[in-house]
Amino acid sequence: MKNPWSFTAWSGCLLIVLSIVHGTRAIDIEVSSEQSIKDAASTAAYGLMSYYHGNESGHIPGKLDDTWWEGGAMFMALILYYHYTSDSTYNKEVIQGMQWQAGDCDYMPSNYSSWLGNDDQMFWGLAAMTAAELNFPNSDDGYSWLALAQGVFNTQVARWDTTTCDGGMRWQMWTYESGYTMKNTISNAGLFQLSARLARYTSNQTYYQWAEKIWDWSASTPLLSNSTWNVADSTETTNDCSTQGDDQWTYNYGAFLGGAAYMYNYTNGTSRSKWQTAVNGLLNVTLDTFFPTKYGGNVMSEILCEPTEVCNRDEIIFKGLLSNWLAFTAMLVPSTYSRILPKLQGSAEGAAASCTGYSNSSCGVRWNSTWDGWSGLEEQMSVVNVFVAALLPYINSSATPRTASTGGNSTSDPSAGTSDDTNDEETLSTITTGDRVGAAFVTIILVALSVGSLVWMILL
Repeated sequence: MKNPWSFTAWSGCLLIVLSIVHGTRAIDIEVSSEQSIKDAASTAAYGLMSYYHGNESGHIPGKLDDTWWEGGAMFMALILYYHYTSDSTYNKEVIQGMQWQAGDCDYMPSNYSSWLGNDDQMFWGLAAMTAAELNFPNSDDGYSWLALAQGVFNTQVARWDTTTCDGGMRWQMWTYESGYTMKNTISNAGLFQLSARLARYTSNQTYYQWAEKIWDWSASTPLLSNSTWNVADSTETTNDCSTQGDDQWTYNYGAFLGGAAYMYNYTNGTSRSKWQTAVNGLLNVTLDTFFPTKYGGNVMSEILCEPTEVCNRDEIIFKGLLSNWLAFTAMLVPSTYSRILPKLQGSAEGAAASCTGYSNSSCGVRWNSTWDGWSGLEEQMSVVNVFVAALLPYINSSATPRTASTGGNSTSDPSAGTSDDTNDEETLSTITTGDRVGAAFVTIILVALSVGSLVWMILL
């Protein structure tokens, strides 16, 4: 008689038992308790850093496997984590990584600058700006955080492209990159936010004028509607920015919303009214779009990829970025606080419930159910971000983003990054039809030579 408890049956039984065990290892969080949120953030941050090896022998500080920009996003999360929990466990790694990747004070490191996008560099600039605003400990022998943010600003505005669409930032920096013909939201909204934050921190009108310029240009294109407050993902220079890629992503809305909040906080009079309207409009659409009623209305969802389980590693980070920028918006525009707080608290509770993976509190992508089987650095990063953002009720006015006149201690260098010769203006020339034909011709020759060599070897 065949044994009914075959290997397959035993395996299935074991999986059931393990799933029960996993279900008991969620991250506990009570959003009405400051210490509970901090403890949850500590657990998630530990899981995040288990994926980081830049502080180990033979590895590169600040560099993550197969990605560069995510390092900036990760360090930004850890800067926020330190500031709002007072846990300095990872500060050494943050300082080392952010200085190692600094390039010539502009986050254009020579090892990676030849294939970067403007959005890649911008995220490191926003991380440095966050460090400056929150008085993150300075490096003993490196660049100041403010100078690094200024260096990113200086090298980016030098790439402002008026040869197509009357302005705007291209997605990629260099003509040979496939995304060079695209002008996308995150590159422009990110630079807008960086400019707004520099304006508020330094009170330098040049930064303010650039922020307005980027905003007004964006609103003149399909990227941003200042009537419906729809935020598209991209537009194409090949048709003079007349059409849009209308994918809806959390971080695109968050980048514009956060920048508008900084502009509101910095300005007064009629200018403040402009930014109040922008904040309210963007916030309305953000909350309506990314907090679906089917999940109770208070749990954030990356609606474009989560339901079908197709989020890539970059997209998994987006919700965490929006969480941070929502928290900053609530601090900088107090009238939004009561609307934002329940969304952050509900999302933090949902995120904690997803952290039941592998019996070690690994977190998933979706925050509307138990662990979904996904895990990784990006999942942990987003959860750290939303936990930190949920500390909003316990953040007093002295812990909000500082300025040079309200306790900010980072040293300014308005000319930072301007001496970097990696920002070669010749690479900004427009790709012509002749360029494309020439490239195709060279490709055909190379393919023909390869095929010919292969045939020759076969006939020998």
